[in-house]
Amino acid sequence: MRASLLQIDVNEDESVESRRVRVASLVRDQAGADLVVLPELWTTGAFAYEEFGSEAEPLEGPTYEAMAKAASDAGVWLHAGSIPERDPEGPLYNTSLVFSPSGDLAAAYRKIHRFGFDKGEAVLMGAGEELVTVRLPGTTLGVATCYDLRFPELFRGLVDAGAETLVIPAGWPERRRAHWTLLAQARAVENQAFVLACGTAGTHAGVPQAGHSIVVDPWGEVLAQAGAGEQVLTVEFDPGKVAVTRDQFPALKDRMLGLTAPRR
Repeated sequence: MRASLLQIDVNEDESVESRRVRVASLVRDQAGADLVVLPELWTTGAFAYEEFGSEAEPLEGPTYEAMAKAASDAGVWLHAGSIPERDPEGPLYNTSLVFSPSGDLAAAYRKIHRFGFDKGEAVLMGAGEELVTVRLPGTTLGVATCYDLRFPELFRGLVDAGAETLVIPAGWPERRRAHWTLLAQARAVENQAFVLACGTAGTHAGVPQAGHSIVVDPWGEVLAQAGAGEQVLTVEFDPGKVAVTRDQFPALKDRMLGLTAPRR
């Protein structure tokens, strides 16, 4: 499987619409990949709290339309990162969108763990309630977002639901970049799964972003890692390695405390 992680620079001098057009073009450039992944809240910036309300859009809004067409044009599975979603009957949500190569919506995931410690996202957005997996040819994706990475029980639930490749878009701050790399490797090792973690680059809302998107195999080995700036990180990996790893070192079978995850 060939995956491309698009580490987007969320620059305040670039309008949301201009960035949407530019990112759609970058997605189209990945024709030939099996899976393309974008970061969290790349339209507004994950720390641009004051913009969430004004830039929020319905699920099937302009970002949905642009990314669905880009996925179809490129013929790729596209995890389109996340958007500030405005539910007409409820609060805002930090919602991830996954599209099939035909441009159809395969899944939407509302972020469960909201960052902010009683401010920012934690109070401006509602919390999702459902774990989400997506079946691709050759692997099952488990979908999580940024701050979710700090909560291992969520990933256990995704594994219980069949996840073999964990995809994590993020807007992770540079000041905690060491945690980003450490946690990505930990989630891979403890779940014996691939981890594809895609972050934003640049600085927005005064917060320098970590970048350093990363792909980790089920043994915790880093297959590829980006630098600090905007770039496309492309890697080829064998999804079959998950089953081999779990067979050779069947630690998951020895679990004594576990979750029973809802399936979708």
